[in-house]
Amino acid sequence: MMQIEEHFQEFPVLETARTRLRKISYADQEDMYSYCRSPIVSRYTVWDTHQSLEDTKAFIEFVLNRYDIQKVGPWGIEHKQEKKLIGSCSFVSWDNRNKRAELGYVLSNKYWNQGYMTEVIRRVLEFGFNELGLVRIEARCHVDNIGSARVMEKTGMRFEGILRRHIWAKGAFQDVKLYSIIKDEFASELEEGPAIS
Repeated sequence: MMQIEEHFQEFPVLETARTRLRKISYADQEDMYSYCRSPIVSRYTVWDTHQSLEDTKAFIEFVLNRYDIQKVGPWGIEHKQEKKLIGSCSFVSWDNRNKRAELGYVLSNKYWNQGYMTEVIRRVLEFGFNELGLVRIEARCHVDNIGSARVMEKTGMRFEGILRRHIWAKGAFQDVKLYSIIKDEFASELEEGPAIS
């Protein structure tokens, strides 16, 4: 059985109608900093608001190291028309034996409520199920993060419950909502077409 890490030894580039999912580079530093410094964007993340370009550079260095050692690293979400980085998406954890993984993502608030992240997540789900052979894909969000929960619902994920005091972030234990989708459900959604919202 092929491990998920092996699929990232040659980093997979994915396309959607409006975005290109590709490696993050130092050239993305300004674009990334522009949204990572926003308290609105980082409000429900596990990472702190970036205070300077050095914070962003340090994160990019961490990502580049992941690529260098051929580990699973995040996709940078590039806006095709504007040729700029507007967010990122990644498998933040995975279980090869049980063929499941968890997704994490962030998007510049300038592109919220325009369907960008829904578009991206659908493509990554397709890749996860069809290329990686996953059976279950999960995602979590802070209980108050309505926007992220809506993305999960629009991509066909089902709410499974609240994980109480599940993560330690920003000085406190946080409750999170758990969503998931399994391969059969995703295949059915593709056949029927996405629900109109």
